[in-house]
Amino acid sequence: MTGNTAVRADTVFRALGLTKTYQMGDVQVPALRGVDLELYRGEFAVLLGPSGSGKSTLLNILGGLDVPTSGQVFYEDQELTSYSDSALTRFRRQYVGFVFQFYNLIPSLTARENVGLITEIARNPLDPREALRIVGLSAREDHFPAQLSGGEQQRVAIARAIAKRPSVLLCDEPTGALDVQTGAMVLEAIRTVNIELGTTTAVITHNAVIAGMADRVISLSDGRVARIEHNAHKLLPSELQW
Repeated sequence: MTGNTAVRADTVFRALGLTKTYQMGDVQVPALRGVDLELYRGEFAVLLGPSGSGKSTLLNILGGLDVPTSGQVFYEDQELTSYSDSALTRFRRQYVGFVFQFYNLIPSLTARENVGLITEIARNPLDPREALRIVGLSAREDHFPAQLSGGEQQRVAIARAIAKRPSVLLCDEPTGALDVQTGAMVLEAIRTVNIELGTTTAVITHNAVIAGMADRVISLSDGRVARIEHNAHKLLPSELQW
């Protein structure tokens, strides 16, 4: 890795000087303006900031869904920014689970079958029933998406993401389409994954309340890291004051 600063032994991701500029017609729109960041093994990090602060762009670059305009990203000892498209695809498939605001479940498949789609291509997958147990849906495994609430569908999506035993779980506004009570249940499922599987977890949100359950809160503003705070006392999802 480049740079003169010491790197913690448990560093999973390291971003150095990341910029991302989108071309919108004749206008260049900067999304990231020089981001330096590390994520650590097994931690629960919340990336907090308003719409347009660069949260999703940063998450997509870390997860290999996008590439920066300049800067470097390392995953452990691998420089992702030197990878080809096919190498990034292999990286995502092997190491990263994604959870988005919308569930993208296949309507004609049961919860177990939706999760099973991932286990068919993974090298060392969880049993779909075990993945659903972790997110609290053992009793709903034979139900179709139309028979599940929004929160249950999101938990199926989490089970699907973790079924390949990813090293990293990246969640983009996972409670954005849910009410408070349902959102708390989804956050509890993500917390359980972090604890039971030791998965490095990053949740991006504009909801400052969620920051209370994180190990670290990384606040973004105008494409930059504005501040990083550590929670001496982490709250349970049920303790969050919405």
